[in-house]
Amino acid sequence: MTIFRFLFLAVIVSSCAAQKEKINGLSFVAAPIEVDQSHVNPVVEVGANYTAVMPFGFMRNLEHPEIIHNTDRQWFGETRAGTKQYIEELRKKQIKIMIKPQIWVWHGQFTGHIKMSSEKNWKALEKTYTKFIIEYANLAQETKAEIFCIGTELENFVKERPEYWNDIINKIKTIYKGKLTYAANWDEFKRTPFWSQVDYIGVDAYFPVSDKQTPSVEDCKAGWQGHKKVIKSISETHNKPILFTEYGYRSMDFTGKEPWESDHTIESLNFEAQTNATQALFEEFWNEAWFAGGFIWKWFVDYENEGGNKDNQFTPQNKPVETVIQSFYKSN
Repeated sequence: MTIFRFLFLAVIVSSCAAQKEKINGLSFVAAPIEVDQSHVNPVVEVGANYTAVMPFGFMRNLEHPEIIHNTDRQWFGETRAGTKQYIEELRKKQIKIMIKPQIWVWHGQFTGHIKMSSEKNWKALEKTYTKFIIEYANLAQETKAEIFCIGTELENFVKERPEYWNDIINKIKTIYKGKLTYAANWDEFKRTPFWSQVDYIGVDAYFPVSDKQTPSVEDCKAGWQGHKKVIKSISETHNKPILFTEYGYRSMDFTGKEPWESDHTIESLNFEAQTNATQALFEEFWNEAWFAGGFIWKWFVDYENEGGNKDNQFTPQNKPVETVIQSFYKSN
């Protein structure tokens, strides 16, 4: 065997090994019920090897410091017990886990705008957030979750209280021994100050990529180029892989224009736009060595009754884009 042929085969073997390590994830949405294997089987069928399991805490408004969590007034899947039960069922099919605690502010106000009106209230928020996040750091260690996400889209909180975030990361590390990330919003991650302290640079990847009503794959790929350069540069600066802690598109017109848009009054239906935008994202990122993978937003427990030909929301379930996801996930 010539040296050239040997090196060529080595590259192929190495590439295949790297592909098997990609995080092909789904955001497994909390539900009022316990899950069983009938809910897990579609996760396996689409080719996912990871799910993000997402317990929730609730805030009254952007200035209210109390986070209410793990109560009997919440849906089962939003609680500690529900999170653990979901993990146990997913583990039966060798699905790996990211625990991703999230905050819901009343009326769906954006968590990145959380801001306290006084030092007293900032201290109160820190105290209650610590209680919330440590609850799930302990669960992550108990269940041996592969990844723990320390927060989701909390830019102003991070900006205003940098010492707190340094301290809470250190505290989490005394409890949880797996990999850490933080889910920064797409326009936040460039400024997140603590990437050196976690294992993955987490990005909720709702980058605008096209203003067209039905963008082609090539349109979206072109729209990624400027963003991709910045994303790669942040990865190189911190020597950390990029993880799309959320990614996905709605099945509607102009889905690539403002991909974060969740307005339920929008009525347009466009499966081609969703499929093309998703295909472009896979083609741009999934074979990059510095890219760890990602978690599609979002995947509901009750597969048979979700998504479908009248749904214009994010879920890929029972839509043409599901085949695209399956193709990439099962080949990587």
